[in-house]
Amino acid sequence: DVATILAAFGISLLLVRVILAAQLLPAALTLHPVSSWRTLRDLVCVMWFALAYVLVARRYGLYNPAPLDSGFHELRMVLQACLNAGLLLCGPLYVFHRDLVSRASVLLLVTMATVMLCARRWVWRQARFRQFERGIDRRNVVIIGTNQLSYALGRYIGTHQRLGYRFVGYVARSGSPVSPEIPVRQILGGMERIRPLARRHFVDEVVIAEYCPTEDAIELVEEARDLDVDVRAIAGYYSDLTMNAPVEYLGVFPVAVLHRQSLKTVGLACKRAIDIVLSLMALFAGLPVLLAIALIVKIDSPGPALYLSERVGRRGRMFLCFKFRTMMQDAEKMKPQLAALNERDGILFKCSNDPRITRVGRFLRKYSLDELPQFLNVLRGDMSLVGPRPPIANEVEKYELEHFRRLEVLPGITGLWQVEARHDPSFAKYIELDTAYVENWSFWLDMKILMRTLIVVLQGTGV
Repeated sequence: DVATILAAFGISLLLVRVILAAQLLPAALTLHPVSSWRTLRDLVCVMWFALAYVLVARRYGLYNPAPLDSGFHELRMVLQACLNAGLLLCGPLYVFHRDLVSRASVLLLVTMATVMLCARRWVWRQARFRQFERGIDRRNVVIIGTNQLSYALGRYIGTHQRLGYRFVGYVARSGSPVSPEIPVRQILGGMERIRPLARRHFVDEVVIAEYCPTEDAIELVEEARDLDVDVRAIAGYYSDLTMNAPVEYLGVFPVAVLHRQSLKTVGLACKRAIDIVLSLMALFAGLPVLLAIALIVKIDSPGPALYLSERVGRRGRMFLCFKFRTMMQDAEKMKPQLAALNERDGILFKCSNDPRITRVGRFLRKYSLDELPQFLNVLRGDMSLVGPRPPIANEVEKYELEHFRRLEVLPGITGLWQVEARHDPSFAKYIELDTAYVENWSFWLDMKILMRTLIVVLQGTGV
């Protein structure tokens, strides 16, 4: 939004100059014959408008994780936020008598920003809908309660994919009757199983659709705060707890927020921007190297140059991970015969003298060149530059409850384990470092890991 407002500022600057040169407006509107947005003071005014808009838009719920249910309502909120931000800009200008900033400039900035923000929102909304229909970035929702209202809410969420939610199931309250329309398979368990359910199903939000005592709701909120899970309740259930919370709509159902996790929006946006920029740079700059490696792999041994492996990504989503082939064909079929050579404990498999690795493959692994095609996965959004390594499905099947924590973020080409304990055979250490990364993530931690990865690659310590 800030970038859109700055673009609107640039366009309005050009329009002001055209209008002033053509004398299309009366002098009463321009106030000054050479008035335009040119000085540092004027740039401060634009940034003030952008800040005001972001704060107002946040208050209107325009930055909630899932989009508003109605596109027209969203555009109306954008329009109101722009008008309020415009008023917050005009106020200081009037108080400090900034006559050198023309009224035409202010009017054009607010108008252009409104048009461009509405257009950006519409395009972004359509893109999000396409992602939701593909099952990407949807929020996993669990409903507390098994009454008729719970069933209606679950059915509504399950049939309206554009809401951006994936209905996981119901959590039953002790002694509460179960609506005959609710399938038994959709009842995940009782309230005492909230923690394991949230971990295993990557739950983003819990919705209380059947009234439970206030003490139980408070206990649930405390549990959710520890799990980083949002909690909302049907509006009217807990008036004392939601006194200052605005009523929101989950589709057509009015709900009030009991707890909302704090999102590191700016840091995550910077992380994605770095992922895209560095991946594009690596692919363009390294294109000759990529083509040369592909050719050498083909010449060295029979089989395709690329190895496509189905991996488990963020929140259990499956994707195809790209790598240069470093093993002979049918290497997976030989794996059971090499179980005695496994140098890792637990469910991981690693063998430094693996007979399946080709001559070229051993060199590629030493300098991590086999993972260069994964920059394509980063561009597609399946992976990030930094994160836990993506596991294969049969490894995830053996996970214990606490191991699922590492699947709550995008997998990465490199990570904390690769730079801290790459040759440590302990599966417990592997999980410990990945969990530490998830719980302590920051943009600067990613930058440190990338720098240390560069050193590890140049030293050629891969196997």
